Amino acid sequence: MSKNGLEALLTPDNCALILIDHQPFQFAGLRSHDTQTIINNVVGLAKSAKAFGVPVLLSTVLESRGGFLLKQLQEIFPDQKPIDRTFINTWEDARVIEWVKNTGKKKIVMAALWTEICLAMPVIQALGEGYEVYIVTDASGGVSLEAHEMAVLRMVHAGAVPITWTVFASELQRDWARTATVEALGQMLVDHMGNVGTSLLWEQQLLATEPVKS
Repeated sequence: MSKNGLEALLTPDNCALILIDHQPFQFAGLRSHDTQTIINNVVGLAKSAKAFGVPVLLSTVLESRGGFLLKQLQEIFPDQKPIDRTFINTWEDARVIEWVKNTGKKKIVMAALWTEICLAMPVIQALGEGYEVYIVTDASGGVSLEAHEMAVLRMVHAGAVPITWTVFASELQRDWARTATVEALGQMLVDHMGNVGTSLLWEQQLLATEPVKS
């Protein structure tokens, strides 16, 4: 695994994203973050992946009891039926492994509820099987702050790379000269980045009202 240098950075062509168990039951037990923050961040993460053409897999556990995938996520990928598992560890489901292999990617980005269980288990197993795993810590959450933090620490010790959702989007963009995705990225900042989005709108307003120089 490349821990430094250009090869350590994510690109739209070298990674895939797996979103795990963002469902009502898991949200009900979330205590490490406020619910709205996680919803905001995971939706921003999913929109980023879609904008840059990164393969995305949605997965739930015991949907009939734990509830459907977060509506805001499903609306981003309306044609994708989440893989509904009985395994707590997503990486033990053969359908997930087949999907990952079919992408051909060795860098796997993951976010899940809860961090200490539904994220840690597949991350640790995937690392052991030779994948490079990036964990989106602010699109994941646990039953307590301690549970979340200890899980992140455990995964980092195992070799995972912790990132946040805006790092993911920025790493994929990398160069503002890549104009094909600038508009989509800007809209995500407006929709999901609070003061950053507000400042961007202000800057756009200023540019739109500047007098034309002769």
